[in-house]
Amino acid sequence: MARAACSSVVTALSLLPSKSHHLLRNQFSFSGKSNKFVGVLTLERRCFSSTVSMSLKAGIVGLPNVGKSTLFNAVVENGKAQAANFPFCTIEPNVGIVAVPDSRLQVLSKLTNSQKVVPASIEFVDIAGLVKGASQGEGLGNKFLSHIREVDSILQVVRCFEDNDIVHVNGKVDPTSDIDVINLELIFCDLDQIGKRLDRLNKGKPKDSQSKVKEEAEKSALQRIQEALLDGKPARSVALNDLEKDAVKHLCLLTMKPMIYVANVAETDLADPDKNSFVQQVKALSSDLQSGHVVVSAQVESELTELPLDERTEYLNSLGVSESGLGNLIRATYSLLGLQTYFTSGEKETRAWTIHAGMTAPQAASVIHSDFEKGFIRAETVAYEDFVSAGSLAAARDKGLVGFFPSIHKNELNISYDSLRLLRSFLEYYLFFLLVQLRSEGKEYIVKEGDVMLFRFNV
Repeated sequence: MARAACSSVVTALSLLPSKSHHLLRNQFSFSGKSNKFVGVLTLERRCFSSTVSMSLKAGIVGLPNVGKSTLFNAVVENGKAQAANFPFCTIEPNVGIVAVPDSRLQVLSKLTNSQKVVPASIEFVDIAGLVKGASQGEGLGNKFLSHIREVDSILQVVRCFEDNDIVHVNGKVDPTSDIDVINLELIFCDLDQIGKRLDRLNKGKPKDSQSKVKEEAEKSALQRIQEALLDGKPARSVALNDLEKDAVKHLCLLTMKPMIYVANVAETDLADPDKNSFVQQVKALSSDLQSGHVVVSAQVESELTELPLDERTEYLNSLGVSESGLGNLIRATYSLLGLQTYFTSGEKETRAWTIHAGMTAPQAASVIHSDFEKGFIRAETVAYEDFVSAGSLAAARDKGLVGFFPSIHKNELNISYDSLRLLRSFLEYYLFFLLVQLRSEGKEYIVKEGDVMLFRFNV
């Protein structure tokens, strides 16, 4: 193996002009004192927009008096919603920014002596209660349906508790009926929009062949979606190819948005929600409707906000649970939207960044700043567990845990570190040459959940 590597190195170095070799070597900052393993991996390219906005927004909806505003007030610090026991108490949508809980941030911050910690965030929008006939303007329907179009995902709060002091808008607790009411209003709204759009497509004429292809794709997709809606199924249940998805995206169909059903239970049911028959209904329906579900107690969340931080865990433990509903909500939202987190950590700050799962390193870098993607050179990346084990990025480099696209974890290598050290001087030049020749392969590294990254760029 060593003989083959040396032979390849000699060939590689002979092809590199000495001046350009020196310049590029300085640019990539290879160190002969550290034990680095550089690898190149070809991976399938995933398609995401180069300009990425990770300002995540989730809309909280539900019938009046199901506990949605109580939940909003509890999970959003300094929330200003006027929770009350009557319909339409929130006339304007209430918005609150919530930090995403992540214990890894504090660990990284201590290791790098960061001056501050910046968590990822999610924006919650409390949208006023909907009623039957909202799509035709009943109650305050039309106004609030328009607010739903602006969010990335919908959290539909469903009442799963009995309380004679809180009147149900329909006279009884019935999760299946409540879900049907809201879903039908969303379906009616989408059907109305699709009908109008199809009329325009049928009357108009495409400007050119490219427009014709896109309009035909849109028409085909809308016709299939229309059929599904008429059968009571959401638009997201219809299988569409990439062209069709792009063609209908501008309509922002309500039933195309990812949905999470939030079963709001009494605190006595929080430890074992499966014993609650209402929760069982919600779980069954969420599966049938290609949606997620999560169980929370809005009342418990409200009580938590009144307790000191050091007493909250004790209170949750006394109820038989280990985590607040906020953590469950955010985890379910991330999972449904296909999101994940990577970190940057240094003396100035430790920060969590939210990206789509499957993003390449340059795309992940663009979440920080578009210049990071435009002038991308490379990124030093190490798995969170390896970073913590090593104690710092420098220590991780010395232990061979840091990769230059892709991130090579120690358990993925079929060669010992002692062997790598013996070949270090040869491999650095050899693999440096590979990076120069196959840089596009490096840029296709797929960022993993929890990667700690340091980007190198030049603009």
